[in-house]
Amino acid sequence: MPPPTDAARAVRKLRGASITSLDGGKSASGGGSSAGGLVIGTANFTENQILGHLYAEALRAEGVKATVKPNLGSREIVVPALRSGDIDLLPEYQGSLLPHLDDSAKATEGGDLQNALTAALPNGIEALPYAAAENKDVFVVTRETAEKRGLRSMTDLTKYDGELVFGGPAEDKKRVVGLVGLKDEYGVTFREFKALDTAGPLVKGALKKGQIDVGNLFSTDADIEENGWVALADPKSLIPAQHIVPLVRSGKNDLLVRRALARLGSVLTTDELARLDALVDKDKKDPDRVAAAWAAEHGLTKK
Repeated sequence: MPPPTDAARAVRKLRGASITSLDGGKSASGGGSSAGGLVIGTANFTENQILGHLYAEALRAEGVKATVKPNLGSREIVVPALRSGDIDLLPEYQGSLLPHLDDSAKATEGGDLQNALTAALPNGIEALPYAAAENKDVFVVTRETAEKRGLRSMTDLTKYDGELVFGGPAEDKKRVVGLVGLKDEYGVTFREFKALDTAGPLVKGALKKGQIDVGNLFSTDADIEENGWVALADPKSLIPAQHIVPLVRSGKNDLLVRRALARLGSVLTTDELARLDALVDKDKKDPDRVAAAWAAEHGLTKK
Protein backbone atom coordinates (compact mmCIF):
# COMPACT_ATOMS: atom_id res chain seq x y z
CA MET A 1 0.00 0.00 0.00
CA PRO A 2 1.49 3.43 -0.95
CA PRO A 3 2.05 5.96 1.84
CA PRO A 4 -0.81 8.35 2.63
CA THR A 5 -0.98 11.56 0.64
CA ASP A 6 -0.92 14.98 2.31
CA ALA A 7 -4.63 15.29 1.59
CA ALA A 8 -5.31 11.97 3.26
CA ARG A 9 -3.32 13.05 6.32
CA ALA A 10 -5.38 16.22 6.50
CA VAL A 11 -8.61 14.26 6.34
CA ARG A 12 -7.45 12.10 9.26
CA LYS A 13 -7.37 15.19 11.48
CA LEU A 14 -11.14 15.36 11.25
CA ARG A 15 -12.94 13.38 13.91
CA GLY A 16 -15.58 10.91 12.74
CA ALA A 17 -19.10 11.94 13.73
CA SER A 18 -21.67 10.01 15.69
CA ILE A 19 -23.08 6.80 14.29
CA THR A 20 -26.70 5.88 14.45
CA SER A 21 -29.18 3.32 13.21
CA LEU A 22 -32.04 4.16 10.88
CA ASP A 23 -34.56 3.83 13.67
CA GLY A 24 -33.64 6.97 15.53
CA GLY A 25 -30.99 9.36 16.79
CA LYS A 26 -28.82 11.93 15.08
CA SER A 27 -27.29 11.38 11.68
CA ALA A 28 -23.60 11.62 10.90
CA SER A 29 -22.37 15.17 10.93
CA GLY A 30 -21.03 15.22 7.38
CA GLY A 31 -19.48 18.52 6.40
CA GLY A 32 -17.59 17.11 3.42
CA SER A 33 -18.27 17.43 -0.29
CA SER A 34 -19.12 14.79 -2.87
CA ALA A 35 -18.61 17.22 -5.75
CA GLY A 36 -15.57 15.34 -7.05
CA GLY A 37 -17.31 11.99 -6.88
CA LEU A 38 -16.63 8.95 -4.70
CA VAL A 39 -14.53 5.84 -5.25
CA ILE A 40 -16.18 2.80 -3.66
CA GLY A 41 -13.99 -0.13 -2.66
CA THR A 42 -15.16 -3.66 -1.91
CA ALA A 43 -13.78 -6.74 -0.26
CA ASN A 44 -13.05 -9.96 -2.14
CA PHE A 45 -16.37 -11.76 -1.96
CA THR A 46 -19.58 -11.65 -3.96
CA GLU A 47 -21.91 -9.90 -1.55
CA ASN A 48 -19.55 -7.05 -0.80
CA GLN A 49 -19.09 -6.45 -4.52
CA ILE A 50 -22.88 -6.33 -4.98
CA LEU A 51 -23.13 -3.84 -2.11
CA GLY A 52 -20.45 -1.66 -3.67
CA HIS A 53 -22.41 -1.47 -6.91
CA LEU A 54 -25.65 -0.80 -5.00
CA TYR A 55 -23.92 2.11 -3.25
CA ALA A 56 -22.84 3.42 -6.65
CA GLU A 57 -26.38 3.21 -8.05
CA ALA A 58 -27.84 4.99 -5.02
CA LEU A 59 -25.25 7.78 -5.25
CA ARG A 60 -25.79 8.26 -8.98
CA ALA A 61 -29.51 8.63 -8.32
CA GLU A 62 -28.64 11.69 -6.23
CA GLY A 63 -26.39 13.06 -8.95
CA VAL A 64 -23.13 11.98 -7.31
CA LYS A 65 -20.44 10.52 -9.57
CA ALA A 66 -19.43 7.08 -8.33
CA THR A 67 -16.94 4.45 -9.45
CA VAL A 68 -16.37 1.00 -7.98
CA LYS A 69 -13.07 -0.75 -7.29
CA PRO A 70 -14.24 -4.32 -6.59
CA ASN A 71 -12.48 -7.30 -5.08
CA LEU A 72 -9.64 -5.38 -3.40
CA GLY A 73 -9.09 -7.95 -0.67
CA SER A 74 -9.93 -8.65 2.96
CA ARG A 75 -10.79 -6.16 5.72
CA GLU A 76 -7.11 -6.01 6.55
CA ILE A 77 -6.63 -4.42 3.11
CA VAL A 78 -9.77 -2.39 2.44
CA VAL A 79 -9.97 -0.52 5.76
CA PRO A 80 -6.40 0.83 5.42
CA ALA A 81 -7.26 1.77 1.82
CA LEU A 82 -10.12 3.87 3.15
CA ARG A 83 -7.92 5.47 5.77
CA SER A 84 -5.23 6.36 3.22
CA GLY A 85 -7.71 7.87 0.76
CA ASP A 86 -7.28 5.24 -1.95
CA ILE A 87 -11.05 4.75 -1.68
CA ASP A 88 -13.78 6.98 -0.25
CA LEU A 89 -16.59 4.57 0.65
CA LEU A 90 -16.74 0.98 1.85
CA PRO A 91 -19.60 -1.43 2.67
CA GLU A 92 -18.88 -3.04 6.04
CA TYR A 93 -20.46 -5.32 8.65
CA GLN A 94 -20.93 -4.06 12.21
CA GLY A 95 -19.96 -7.08 14.25
CA SER A 96 -16.89 -8.02 12.24
CA LEU A 97 -15.65 -4.47 11.92
CA LEU A 98 -15.74 -3.61 15.62
CA PRO A 99 -13.29 -6.28 16.87
CA HIS A 100 -11.02 -5.40 13.95
CA LEU A 101 -10.84 -1.87 15.39
CA ASP A 102 -11.09 -2.76 19.09
CA ASP A 103 -10.37 -6.35 20.11
CA SER A 104 -11.62 -5.68 23.65
CA ALA A 105 -15.12 -4.62 22.54
CA LYS A 106 -18.01 -6.73 23.87
CA ALA A 107 -21.08 -5.27 22.09
CA THR A 108 -23.21 -7.75 20.15
CA GLU A 109 -26.50 -5.95 19.35
CA GLY A 110 -27.04 -3.47 16.50
CA GLY A 111 -27.46 -0.25 18.46
CA ASP A 112 -24.73 -1.08 20.97
CA LEU A 113 -22.37 -1.97 18.14
CA GLN A 114 -22.98 1.39 16.49
CA ASN A 115 -22.23 3.24 19.71
CA ALA A 116 -19.03 1.25 20.20
CA LEU A 117 -17.98 1.94 16.63
CA THR A 118 -18.33 5.67 17.29
CA ALA A 119 -15.45 5.51 19.73
CA ALA A 120 -13.38 3.00 17.77
CA LEU A 121 -13.33 4.55 14.30
CA PRO A 122 -10.12 6.32 13.27
CA ASN A 123 -10.07 10.06 12.67
CA GLY A 124 -11.39 10.99 9.27
CA ILE A 125 -13.76 8.03 8.86
CA GLU A 126 -17.48 8.08 9.63
CA ALA A 127 -20.07 5.33 9.66
CA LEU A 128 -23.49 6.15 8.26
CA PRO A 129 -26.84 4.69 9.41
CA TYR A 130 -26.86 0.93 9.15
CA ALA A 131 -29.22 -1.05 6.97
CA ALA A 132 -31.92 -3.47 8.06
CA ALA A 133 -30.05 -6.10 6.02
CA GLU A 134 -27.71 -8.35 7.97
CA ASN A 135 -25.36 -11.16 7.00
CA LYS A 136 -23.62 -13.08 9.75
CA ASP A 137 -20.70 -15.43 9.61
CA VAL A 138 -21.82 -18.99 10.30
CA PHE A 139 -19.76 -22.06 11.06
CA VAL A 140 -21.14 -24.89 8.97
CA VAL A 141 -20.83 -28.68 8.89
CA THR A 142 -22.32 -31.14 6.43
CA ARG A 143 -25.49 -33.02 7.36
CA GLU A 144 -23.44 -36.22 7.48
CA THR A 145 -20.89 -34.73 9.88
CA ALA A 146 -23.63 -33.26 12.07
CA GLU A 147 -25.39 -36.64 12.39
CA LYS A 148 -22.23 -38.71 12.79
CA ARG A 149 -20.72 -36.50 15.49
CA GLY A 150 -23.86 -35.07 17.08
CA LEU A 151 -23.08 -31.48 16.13
CA ARG A 152 -25.82 -28.87 16.43
CA SER A 153 -24.03 -26.12 18.36
CA MET A 154 -20.55 -24.69 18.70
CA THR A 155 -20.63 -26.09 22.23
CA ASP A 156 -20.77 -29.59 20.74
CA LEU A 157 -17.38 -29.01 19.12
CA THR A 158 -15.72 -29.34 22.53
CA LYS A 159 -16.30 -33.11 22.33
CA TYR A 160 -13.80 -33.16 19.49
CA ASP A 161 -11.28 -30.61 20.73
CA GLY A 162 -8.09 -30.86 18.69
CA GLU A 163 -9.55 -33.43 16.28
CA LEU A 164 -11.36 -31.51 13.52
CA VAL A 165 -10.22 -29.46 10.52
CA PHE A 166 -11.47 -25.88 10.10
CA GLY A 167 -11.54 -24.04 6.76
CA GLY A 168 -12.04 -20.37 5.96
CA PRO A 169 -10.19 -17.25 4.81
CA ALA A 170 -6.61 -16.93 6.03
CA GLU A 171 -7.66 -14.09 8.36
CA ASP A 172 -9.84 -16.49 10.38
CA LYS A 173 -6.72 -17.78 12.10
CA LYS A 174 -6.34 -14.48 13.97
CA ARG A 175 -9.92 -13.19 14.10
CA VAL A 176 -12.22 -13.17 17.11
CA VAL A 177 -14.99 -14.39 14.82
CA GLY A 178 -12.75 -17.28 13.90
CA LEU A 179 -10.27 -19.54 15.67
CA VAL A 180 -9.45 -17.00 18.39
CA GLY A 181 -13.06 -16.65 19.51
CA LEU A 182 -13.79 -20.37 19.22
CA LYS A 183 -10.91 -21.06 21.58
CA ASP A 184 -11.64 -18.23 24.02
CA GLU A 185 -15.44 -18.57 24.17
CA TYR A 186 -15.97 -22.28 23.54
CA GLY A 187 -12.61 -23.81 24.46
CA VAL A 188 -12.30 -25.40 21.03
CA THR A 189 -9.09 -25.91 19.07
CA PHE A 190 -8.61 -27.70 15.78
CA ARG A 191 -6.20 -30.31 14.49
CA GLU A 192 -5.63 -28.22 11.38
CA PHE A 193 -6.64 -24.90 9.87
CA LYS A 194 -6.90 -24.68 6.09
CA ALA A 195 -6.64 -21.19 4.64
CA LEU A 196 -9.10 -21.16 1.75
CA ASP A 197 -11.34 -18.35 0.45
CA THR A 198 -14.02 -16.07 1.92
CA ALA A 199 -17.24 -18.12 1.86
CA GLY A 200 -16.49 -19.12 -1.70
CA PRO A 201 -15.98 -22.21 -3.88
CA LEU A 202 -12.84 -23.36 -2.07
CA VAL A 203 -14.54 -23.60 1.34
CA LYS A 204 -17.67 -25.16 -0.16
CA GLY A 205 -15.69 -27.62 -2.24
CA ALA A 206 -13.62 -28.65 0.78
CA LEU A 207 -16.82 -29.26 2.78
CA LYS A 208 -18.30 -31.39 0.02
CA LYS A 209 -15.11 -33.45 -0.37
CA GLY A 210 -14.65 -33.95 3.36
CA GLN A 211 -11.33 -32.09 3.35
CA ILE A 212 -12.56 -29.88 6.20
CA ASP A 213 -15.06 -30.62 8.97
CA VAL A 214 -16.14 -27.05 9.74
CA GLY A 215 -16.33 -24.20 7.23
CA ASN A 216 -16.90 -20.47 7.61
CA LEU A 217 -19.74 -19.30 5.35
CA PHE A 218 -22.27 -16.44 5.42
CA SER A 219 -25.85 -16.75 6.64
CA THR A 220 -27.30 -15.41 3.36
CA ASP A 221 -25.59 -18.13 1.30
CA ALA A 222 -28.17 -20.17 -0.62
CA ASP A 223 -25.77 -23.12 -0.79
CA ILE A 224 -26.29 -23.87 2.91
CA GLU A 225 -29.93 -24.80 2.45
CA GLU A 226 -29.41 -26.30 -1.00
CA ASN A 227 -26.79 -28.74 0.30
CA GLY A 228 -28.55 -29.47 3.58
CA TRP A 229 -25.61 -28.17 5.57
CA VAL A 230 -26.00 -27.37 9.26
CA ALA A 231 -25.13 -23.92 10.61
CA LEU A 232 -23.97 -24.47 14.19
CA ALA A 233 -25.89 -22.57 16.87
CA ASP A 234 -23.99 -19.91 18.81
CA PRO A 235 -25.36 -19.89 22.39
CA LYS A 236 -22.53 -17.67 23.68
CA SER A 237 -23.08 -15.03 20.98
CA LEU A 238 -19.55 -15.22 19.66
CA ILE A 239 -20.85 -13.91 16.34
CA PRO A 240 -22.42 -10.46 16.84
CA ALA A 241 -25.02 -8.64 14.75
CA GLN A 242 -23.77 -7.97 11.25
CA HIS A 243 -25.92 -5.20 9.83
CA ILE A 244 -24.55 -3.58 6.70
CA VAL A 245 -22.92 -0.25 7.56
CA PRO A 246 -21.33 2.22 5.11
CA LEU A 247 -17.95 3.67 6.04
CA VAL A 248 -17.13 6.98 4.38
CA ARG A 249 -14.26 9.42 4.49
CA SER A 250 -15.29 12.58 6.31
CA GLY A 251 -14.16 14.77 3.43
CA LYS A 252 -16.75 13.16 1.15
CA ASN A 253 -19.67 12.88 3.56
CA ASP A 254 -22.23 15.49 2.55
CA LEU A 255 -26.03 15.55 2.53
CA LEU A 256 -26.30 13.89 -0.90
CA VAL A 257 -24.18 10.94 0.22
CA ARG A 258 -26.03 10.53 3.50
CA ARG A 259 -29.41 10.75 1.80
CA ALA A 260 -28.50 8.27 -0.94
CA LEU A 261 -27.21 5.60 1.41
CA ALA A 262 -30.04 6.10 3.92
CA ARG A 263 -32.56 5.47 1.13
CA LEU A 264 -30.76 2.29 0.15
CA GLY A 265 -30.43 1.09 3.74
CA SER A 266 -34.12 1.58 4.40
CA VAL A 267 -35.21 -0.83 1.65
CA LEU A 268 -32.40 -3.39 1.61
CA THR A 269 -33.46 -6.40 3.69
CA THR A 270 -31.65 -9.61 4.58
CA ASP A 271 -33.93 -11.63 2.29
CA GLU A 272 -33.31 -9.28 -0.62
CA LEU A 273 -29.57 -9.44 -0.02
CA ALA A 274 -29.68 -13.24 -0.07
CA ARG A 275 -31.62 -13.12 -3.35
CA LEU A 276 -29.01 -10.84 -4.91
CA ASP A 277 -26.20 -13.11 -3.72
CA ALA A 278 -27.90 -16.09 -5.35
CA LEU A 279 -28.30 -14.27 -8.67
CA VAL A 280 -24.53 -13.83 -8.83
CA ASP A 281 -23.30 -17.04 -7.20
CA LYS A 282 -25.90 -19.45 -8.57
CA ASP A 283 -27.13 -17.81 -11.79
CA LYS A 284 -23.69 -16.44 -12.68
CA LYS A 285 -24.88 -12.90 -13.36
CA ASP A 286 -22.57 -9.90 -13.11
CA PRO A 287 -22.68 -8.03 -9.77
CA ASP A 288 -22.95 -4.61 -11.43
CA ARG A 289 -25.90 -5.65 -13.59
CA VAL A 290 -27.66 -7.35 -10.69
CA ALA A 291 -27.23 -4.19 -8.58
CA ALA A 292 -28.43 -1.92 -11.38
CA ALA A 293 -31.57 -4.00 -12.00
CA TRP A 294 -32.40 -4.16 -8.29
CA ALA A 295 -31.87 -0.42 -7.83
CA ALA A 296 -34.18 0.33 -10.75
CA GLU A 297 -36.79 -2.07 -9.35
CA HIS A 298 -36.74 -0.22 -6.03
CA GLY A 299 -36.74 3.32 -7.39
CA LEU A 300 -33.09 4.02 -6.60
CA THR A 301 -31.91 5.02 -10.04
CA LYS A 302 -31.52 8.49 -11.51
CA LYS A 303 -34.76 9.80 -12.99
